[in-house]
Amino acid sequence: MLDSNLSTALRQHLTNLKFPIELVASLDDGPKSAELRELLTEIAGLSDLVAARFDGTDARRPSFQIVRTGTDVAVTFAGIPLGHEFTSLVLALLHVGGHPPKVSDDVAEQIRNLPGSYEFVTYMSLSCQNCPDVVQALNAMSVLNPNIKHTAVDGALFQDEVTERNVMAVPAVFRVNGTAELFHSGRATIEELLVKLDTGAAERAAAEIAEKDPFDVLIVGGGPAGASAAIYAARKGVSTGVVADRFGGQVLDTLAIENFISVPYTEGPKLAAALEQHVHEYDVDVMKAQRAKQLIPAAEPGGYVTVELESGASVKARSVILATGARWRHMNVPGETEYLTKGVTFC
Repeated sequence: MLDSNLSTALRQHLTNLKFPIELVASLDDGPKSAELRELLTEIAGLSDLVAARFDGTDARRPSFQIVRTGTDVAVTFAGIPLGHEFTSLVLALLHVGGHPPKVSDDVAEQIRNLPGSYEFVTYMSLSCQNCPDVVQALNAMSVLNPNIKHTAVDGALFQDEVTERNVMAVPAVFRVNGTAELFHSGRATIEELLVKLDTGAAERAAAEIAEKDPFDVLIVGGGPAGASAAIYAARKGVSTGVVADRFGGQVLDTLAIENFISVPYTEGPKLAAALEQHVHEYDVDVMKAQRAKQLIPAAEPGGYVTVELESGASVKARSVILATGARWRHMNVPGETEYLTKGVTFC
């Protein structure tokens, strides 16, 4: 199932495991189950800390759980997570095995402190560029808080469920609480999903932002232009902040990028992740999931410019750089949203 390059890379990744994990598969006699058995057997052979079992009792077949041995920490895949979801599989193996997810300490603590129990099912496609972010976010949340359960379902293998729940586009996240209700549709960051779960998060974030000291430079926008402005400002040693709805901007919605000089080919989410990583190498205060509402000029020369946010908070700075970028234009015709990435595309 894995070529030699993937096997070598995965073996190296698995050296980061801290705890033993089990791959518990639920299979039937079909060809996809045979493929999944082969894949899990290969993975188990790459590390002494990974074991594969084929006695699972999940009703969805083929499916498998990645379980931290002797604990409630687990994530579930219904299908064979290859294609765009192979990275989701690798990260799930690492995170369940004790390698920490790449989230800020504040976000991790917020996830751990969520009250109650949650069960989510995400319908995805192996060819969907928007799905991995959502799958990886909910998997990370379920590792950080065992009261959150998550199953990623390949809709192509479970068409009856897709039809029953009227899934028109992926990713589609359902919350199961007696009945299944649509919780979220489309791309989302872990912060955006967390805001929907933690109803007080937006107010706390606004209060925290309101207490920040004025910046020397504030950038509104988190796309490539905003990232570049933040890096160059921070390199000059001035206090720098970024306000962004989502870091990466329109780049996140772009699959193939072939006009970025010196890089023959990359993909939008990969480029956006690299931009954010580069920004965080400097002392830049990035405020995500925040949208600017109004800019109020300084009342007098040398005073502070005020940027009011939709959350109700405001940020002050000596100078403001507007790097709001662009958004894809929509025609607003029936079916446009439902068939996004399934016939409706942007370029």
